[in-house]
Amino acid sequence: MKNFIEIISKPDNVAIVVMMIMVLFFTILAFYYAISGDRRRNREAAEGVSAQQKADVEDKIPTWPYLVRKEFLVAIIVVVLLNMWSVVLDAPLEEFATPTRTPNPAKAPWYFLGLQEILVYFDPWIAGVLLPTLIVIGLCIIPYIDVNPKGSGYYTWHERKFAISTFCFGFLVLWISLIVIGVFMRGPGWVWFWPWQEWDPHVVTAEINVDLPQVFSIDSRSLAGFLMGGFVILGYFTVGVVLPYIYMQRHGGKFLKALGPVRYLIVSGLLLIMIGLPVKIFLRLLFHIKYIWVTPWFNI
Repeated sequence: MKNFIEIISKPDNVAIVVMMIMVLFFTILAFYYAISGDRRRNREAAEGVSAQQKADVEDKIPTWPYLVRKEFLVAIIVVVLLNMWSVVLDAPLEEFATPTRTPNPAKAPWYFLGLQEILVYFDPWIAGVLLPTLIVIGLCIIPYIDVNPKGSGYYTWHERKFAISTFCFGFLVLWISLIVIGVFMRGPGWVWFWPWQEWDPHVVTAEINVDLPQVFSIDSRSLAGFLMGGFVILGYFTVGVVLPYIYMQRHGGKFLKALGPVRYLIVSGLLLIMIGLPVKIFLRLLFHIKYIWVTPWFNI
């Protein structure tokens, strides 16, 4: 545990610790405001107060000068804190890079550690090119696939359960968690160290990773292994698309009618890719499965 305390107290890791605390705090605060707002709207609906009546009786506060003044004060406080931070903590500068002494572990900047951790479980082109591209594309098409006009511009959980749950899963579980693992759990040789373990640069791990067809005594690079891996991947996406479709059809299908077939396929496809990331990590860490589908062009 002493080694873990030294790691989190390093000047270049203090920002990560602060980020974790702030993300947790503002996530809890946002959910508090959302649930409180939903309760207040339910009370108003029970009392028969319409949204237009509420807007007529409520006092409106202009953005200038009230909001802008607060933002300006916050900006000044942040600048002062950053200056104090830079004076108290030394910049974590290391010696000049030399090919005779490679850092161990060699880590990317903290904001890329999530991608570096994904490289452990996927091919480089998937982890470094395909997944970041899908993230950017998914964020860009959100306004075009969002069919719910409610819940915009105010805190709410009731009107945005699916959107909020998906965002929290993608940001907190798949991004922040991977950064935390890369910063605090990965030691020399990119070996996994728990907080109570010492980082031993000479540790040797004997992990025997196999492909999914090899679990069933099938050569992963043979035709049978190719067909098996492709069937598993195709089955994953087929089941992931068809089962929710059938479930929503049996429960009214209003969401499906509003979404449409094209947008439904886009949403379900991106969501299945997102869920597939922790599934692949789970298979690698617990069952030492390296790849599910091995092809001459790419491996998944």
